[in-house]
Amino acid sequence: MLVILGYAMVVVFMVMIMTKRMSPMLALIIVPTVFGLFAGAGLGLGDMVMKAIGTLAPTAALLMFAIMYFGLMIDVGLFDPLVRFILRVTGNDPAKIVLGTALLAGAVSLDGDGSTTFIVVTAAMLPIYLKLGMSPVVLTCVAGLTNGTLNIVPWGGPTARAAAALKIDPTDVFVPLVPSLIVGLLLCFGFAWTMGLAERKRLGLIEFTSATRASRAPSRQGAGAGVGVGSRMLAAAGGTGGGMFTSPTVALGLRGGKADGRRADGEGVDGADDVGGASGSGSGATMASTMLDPDRPTLRPKRIWFNLVLTVAVMVVLVLGVLPLAYVFMVGTAVALLVNFPQLKQQSAQIVAHAPSIVGVVSMVFAAGVLIGVLDGTGMVAAMADWLVAVIPDSMGPYLAAITGVLSMPLTFFMSNDAFYFGILPVLAESASAFGITPAEMARASVVGQPVHMQSPLVPAILLLVSLANVNLGDHHKKVLWRAAVVAAAMLVVGIVVRVIPFG
Repeated sequence: MLVILGYAMVVVFMVMIMTKRMSPMLALIIVPTVFGLFAGAGLGLGDMVMKAIGTLAPTAALLMFAIMYFGLMIDVGLFDPLVRFILRVTGNDPAKIVLGTALLAGAVSLDGDGSTTFIVVTAAMLPIYLKLGMSPVVLTCVAGLTNGTLNIVPWGGPTARAAAALKIDPTDVFVPLVPSLIVGLLLCFGFAWTMGLAERKRLGLIEFTSATRASRAPSRQGAGAGVGVGSRMLAAAGGTGGGMFTSPTVALGLRGGKADGRRADGEGVDGADDVGGASGSGSGATMASTMLDPDRPTLRPKRIWFNLVLTVAVMVVLVLGVLPLAYVFMVGTAVALLVNFPQLKQQSAQIVAHAPSIVGVVSMVFAAGVLIGVLDGTGMVAAMADWLVAVIPDSMGPYLAAITGVLSMPLTFFMSNDAFYFGILPVLAESASAFGITPAEMARASVVGQPVHMQSPLVPAILLLVSLANVNLGDHHKKVLWRAAVVAAAMLVVGIVVRVIPFG
């Protein structure tokens, strides 16, 4: 019964968010609660959920202060030169911009931390996507896919967990998988390029020149002045758009009108609900909406070097791991506020300005605690895992490594890495040892499902990504899940071909 309830709960949850019958936060709370009651948890549900929320509290604190810190850095103009550089390199070509997103995500993902990667990528690239009318779902898909593929690095969580669970060296897991990783990354870049070509076909090469700004920019009244959004975006806004947009709504041209017969809100491509399921405004876009506006009052050009040094220091401490991540961002945020906004009213205004972004992601993290608590507390996770192990026939023993690679995709999506690597992998590895399959080979197979795992609603980093980009989680899943499965399957096949994962 627990097995049936567990899988049914996961299916219902996915259906609710992908068909948009419920918001992800509501689905994370209501669906597990109902199934927990059916499982006989009764009043014990409260204790299960609170225990899970307690384990998520440090993550929520990390995300809260990380969002605030990078939001402050955006406001004061730290990332403006980077965005301008990216625009110069990629020009007005959406295909190059999407490929650049994948390259940036890959470079930042080398630190092994998904949250940091998504914050940096969103801070740098989301303003460009909004400015050019590109779909933010493409950004979340590319960033999530690339980060998930690189999540198998030895200093990342999955490889370290698999090595610890099977008492082997992490390098014995990772190094033989380098060919698989290379192929996986090439697929990620290939998917990025094809999605970029689709955006190019939809939008064309957006005009974004000084001449365009001079001929199109109206007076400084109304929408504001500064850098023009280009002729196509002006046409999408009815031909009356302002210079530099001051809100995501204006940025996406949602005031009416069409461009080449296509709605500027993305209808007919990814749907109007791509951007937060609303009109394109919201917590994620708010953080980046005034990016590159040369007239915004929060700019602190005289402190750009201080802010750069502070940010580098924060990132170095994060990589070294000498202090808890949440505390590092707490201190960084406090210092950034004190130096850039010394007056009490300014500090309060900045905190309030970033509150929507913070509430959106932190509420999702704590709501995920309900799903985690019910899965663990009722015993559904253990029952689902035991059932899967039991249904594998003895005749499939020689193929247990490949089977583990396939199972790692759905299992790490529906449960935490801890539950899979410390609960299921040792059982599978013990069974595989009877057929001459080594623990290292089983560990390698177990990590290839990480591109799929990183898209799970149980992963706080992906909740951070979709919240910052103001993208509906269901829309993200529609675009990314099948691509993630293709990448993971390709990594498994390459591992088998180069004989680091046995097959038969």
